[in-house]
Amino acid sequence: MSTIKSWAAEDRPREKLLQKGRSAITDVEFLAILIGSGPRGTSAVELAREILHDSDNDLAILSKRSILYFQKFRGIGEAKAITIFSALELGRRRAPLLKKEVNQVKSSQESYNRLYPSFADLDHEQFYAMYLNRANEVISIQQISKGGRSGTVVDGKVIFEKALELKATALIIAHNHPSGQLQPSKADINLTNSLVKFGGLIDMQILDHLIITDDNYFSFADEGILQN
Repeated sequence: MSTIKSWAAEDRPREKLLQKGRSAITDVEFLAILIGSGPRGTSAVELAREILHDSDNDLAILSKRSILYFQKFRGIGEAKAITIFSALELGRRRAPLLKKEVNQVKSSQESYNRLYPSFADLDHEQFYAMYLNRANEVISIQQISKGGRSGTVVDGKVIFEKALELKATALIIAHNHPSGQLQPSKADINLTNSLVKFGGLIDMQILDHLIITDDNYFSFADEGILQN
C-alpha cells in the first residue's frame, strides 16, 4: 500500500496544500487527499487520476456518482466511498450559496439562478414551479413531479392548486433535461401552451418556462414562444 506519508515531500498534496495554498492543488490531488492511500503498488494520486479519468475529468459528472460507483475501484472500500461522496455533496450544497440570492425575479437569468440548485447534478427529470406575488417576488419554489431520464408526468391541477393555496399571482415553471439537450420537445411546447391557457382562465399568468441543463438554460419567454 502506497500512503501519502511515504511520498517525497514535494509530492505530498497535504503538505503542498499547507505550504502553497488551495490554488496550487489539482483536482486529482484533492481527491487523493480524500482517498489517503491506494491499493498495494498504486499511489492515492494514481487511483484518484483513474477515478477522475473514468468521469472524463469532469467534476460535474463525478458529483453525480453513487457510493456504490466509487466502490468499484480497487482500493476504495465503503468508508472511502462515503468520504468522497460526502465531500462532493457538500460542494454541491454550497454552490447555491455562492450566488447572491435576489428575491425579486426580473429576468430569465435571475429565474435560472433561483431554480438551478433544485436541478443541480440530477440524472433524471424533475418539474418545479416558482410562485410569485404581484411584485414578482418569490413566495415559494415547489417540486411538482419527478420522473426518469427521458421525461416526467406533470399534473396541471397540482401546479394551480398550490398557486391558489400560496395566493400567488404569477408563476414560472421549469424542468431539466439530463441529456443536456436545450431545445424543447413537442411535448414540452404542448404542455406549456396548455398550462398557459388554463392559467389565463383563472388570472394566473405563467411568465416563463425554463428548460435547465447542467450549464445552461432555454427560456420560452426569451425565445418568444410563450403564448400568453
